[in-house]
Amino acid sequence: MTTLVFGHKSPDTDSTGSPIIWAWYLNQVMGVDAAPALLGEPNTEALFMLDHWKLDKPQIISDVEADQPVVIVDTNNPAELPANINNADIKAIIDHHKLVGGLETKGPIHIVMEPLACTATIMYKIIGDDMAQMPTNIKGAMLTCILSDTLEFRSPTTTQEDTAIAQALAKDLSIDIAEYAAKMFAAKSDVSSFSEAELLRMDSKEYEVGGKQFRVSVLETTSPATVLDRKDALMAAMPGVATQDGADQVLLFVVDILNDEATMLIPNDLTKSVAEKSFGATVTGDTVVLPGVMSRKKQIIPNLKV
Repeated sequence: MTTLVFGHKSPDTDSTGSPIIWAWYLNQVMGVDAAPALLGEPNTEALFMLDHWKLDKPQIISDVEADQPVVIVDTNNPAELPANINNADIKAIIDHHKLVGGLETKGPIHIVMEPLACTATIMYKIIGDDMAQMPTNIKGAMLTCILSDTLEFRSPTTTQEDTAIAQALAKDLSIDIAEYAAKMFAAKSDVSSFSEAELLRMDSKEYEVGGKQFRVSVLETTSPATVLDRKDALMAAMPGVATQDGADQVLLFVVDILNDEATMLIPNDLTKSVAEKSFGATVTGDTVVLPGVMSRKKQIIPNLKV
């Protein structure tokens, strides 16, 4: 049976590219029949990556069958995975997030988790000398994943290993990192075709804090005004999205990639309290600017308080 490789729901660039990378490695190096998959439509930056490097969009799946062999990448959180995941045959987990717990396996498995900015960085290290066999377009996906997750090395999650590996890939591919990243971020910033509900779910993760269920959404952009111009409509859509997704509240952070700050939308007293208690902010209106806040994983989630 073909091993499916997939990341989290609401797939970003890393959760789109890393399954492609690892499926190539399993097929071509390890001799394992494997295929990449997605748990939803990829975001605009991930679609740019697929188009630029002429990569096929992986199949989109909604669940997995019992005993289906799978490799999980870029997450270990059951809430971000198919409902039937614990009945699948999990073969490996490759991730760079905190250990959440709740996954069950049918036997001993390979788990690689490192405090790096990107899953693709971990894969580069694992693949090692076999990188010499990797096709140009797969290397391009790997570079895109690292530049995306590090926000071109601006994110506080960036490590020296992420930077060095991205630079090595860029040199190999004859890519100017600044020019290429600008194209990536322009694609990510084009959200004109998405509804407010789609924007709130586009890059979001579910977390419980102090007994409250939050959908923590991040929109990374080089054009924050494009998103903030839709502020009223986004706040109006939040209650419906929260109700449909079983959350108490959607928290939306619009990350300004170029100015190293985030703007948090404040539609009600709960979000105001979260902003003030979590980030020491003084809230006077329906938005608050959080200087230096760029990373959900390192700066937003660990600080959330209600």
